[in-house]
Amino acid sequence: MTASMTGSVKGSWRAAVAVLGEAGVSEIFGLPGDDLAALEAIAESEIRFLLCRDQRNAVFMATGYAMQSGGLGVALVGKGPAVTNTITGLLEAACSAAPVLLLSGGTPVEHRGSGAFQELDQLSIVRPMVKWAARVDHPARLVPMLRRAILVARTGAPVYLELPDHLLAEDIPVRPEEISGVEHPDSVTVAEDSPALRALRAATKPIVLVGGGMRHRNRGALVERFAQTFGAAVLCTASGRGAVDESFPLFCGLSGLYLPTEATSLLADADCVITLGSRLEETAVFQWPHRIGAEVPVIQVNTDAAEFATGYGGPKVLADGREVLRAFLAHGPVEPRASDWLGRVLQVHQDILGAHQALLRTQRALPELHIAEVLDALDAVLPAERILVQENGLQDMWSYRFPMYRCSGGAGSIVPSEQTSLGFGAAAALGVRRAAMDRPVVAFVGDGAFDMVDSDLTTAIAHGGGLLYVVLRNGGYGWLQAQLDQKTPALPGFTFAEPASAGSAAPDLPGLHQITVTDKTELIADVTEAWKQCEAGRVVVLNVPVRREDALFGAGGDFPDQPGPA
Repeated sequence: MTASMTGSVKGSWRAAVAVLGEAGVSEIFGLPGDDLAALEAIAESEIRFLLCRDQRNAVFMATGYAMQSGGLGVALVGKGPAVTNTITGLLEAACSAAPVLLLSGGTPVEHRGSGAFQELDQLSIVRPMVKWAARVDHPARLVPMLRRAILVARTGAPVYLELPDHLLAEDIPVRPEEISGVEHPDSVTVAEDSPALRALRAATKPIVLVGGGMRHRNRGALVERFAQTFGAAVLCTASGRGAVDESFPLFCGLSGLYLPTEATSLLADADCVITLGSRLEETAVFQWPHRIGAEVPVIQVNTDAAEFATGYGGPKVLADGREVLRAFLAHGPVEPRASDWLGRVLQVHQDILGAHQALLRTQRALPELHIAEVLDALDAVLPAERILVQENGLQDMWSYRFPMYRCSGGAGSIVPSEQTSLGFGAAAALGVRRAAMDRPVVAFVGDGAFDMVDSDLTTAIAHGGGLLYVVLRNGGYGWLQAQLDQKTPALPGFTFAEPASAGSAAPDLPGLHQITVTDKTELIADVTEAWKQCEAGRVVVLNVPVRREDALFGAGGDFPDQPGPA
């Protein structure tokens, strides 16, 4: 906040923008109310406003920005239906523990209860989706409440603040104040008789499970150091991808629904599981043996007691995962453990690599194009520091399992939460791109999800140059069609995917470059050309027609007996 703003600022949105600038915010995603007061205030500042066409997409973008940067993602909308349109985005932000701030307009206090235009009890609607929600009703409260919202969001949760219209022309008191966030001192200590340390020391077959809470918390490869020291296998949840180097020799894939077959024996024989920053949601623990959490202790480490999974027995440590690992290492063996277990883990890693290469050899010999081949081509052509932004449908789920084990050199991953909100990855990719303008960003999405963000392709073109969309086209909602195909008796008269439209493309927009893969032998050339266009600053759509039977869980709809992703 500049010295000229000390004292008071005319108008609620000018004051809000000044506080956001003071907090280091450089990007805001959204669609403002029709008074355009927020837009005017942002235009006078150094903050970039990414004008979206859909409020849900705006929150998705802010969430992607927050997940990639580790900083605050900000979305701004009008009132009434504009706020209700953000609910799905807030749900995704909450389940991803993303630091997101949603600002909205609101009915002025003197008109509440009168049937005013777009009048709505927005707080009641939004509050279940956020960690903190409030409405500013007095000019003197705007700045302190916005500062509080920023602090709460930075703990890793979405928050909401409503700025009603009666403040639009008010004089808002302001004073300079640095917003540096809540400090987390490096003060975690573990006593020699700690239950967690005793369980860890007693373990001879440990597994470390890395959750999304460890994103941005593994500087210096602390997880890898811990695993080497204690001789532990490393798994991650889907949201934990990118927190560890997947080329690390003790890394054995994703846990739960996406667990590689080669790694199932490790979970079957483990005698201790250490979870870092995970809620242990259903897909993360699918296929876990019943003995885990019963006779096998689960050491859960999390910063929020509400996030502990109380269905699993074992010590629970309420602290930052990074600092807990440091404390454990301080009590660890001087020399890394060497054991038969460690040899097994190393072999599992190699077996998974071998299985992937065998799969590719088989598929390359077939005339049809396979999704694993597309992912392999991206892996071969794109720079090592690429970021893969994923959806979670019938066929884009391939990206959760393949290629996982050559993603080194700083490669990153952004995935939907357990909610798997359709269209999240497609929209969030622009937020990720804005947070990482120096890195390649690839959105790997199905056509059903991609069609949901068509309205904001113009936003991507305006602000997301260098963004690559790989769109798997099976003609619609493949996951639902696969469920429908398995119904006995059949349900005639319904369809979720039209094979005839599998070769369709995105709208023909100025500034959008499209390539359609029509020949398997040209795949590498098509991916190379797509990346060349991205390097030139364009938004590129690589259309890939796919067959519904090319599904992660087997041809013909051989799916696990558990709830599927959206």
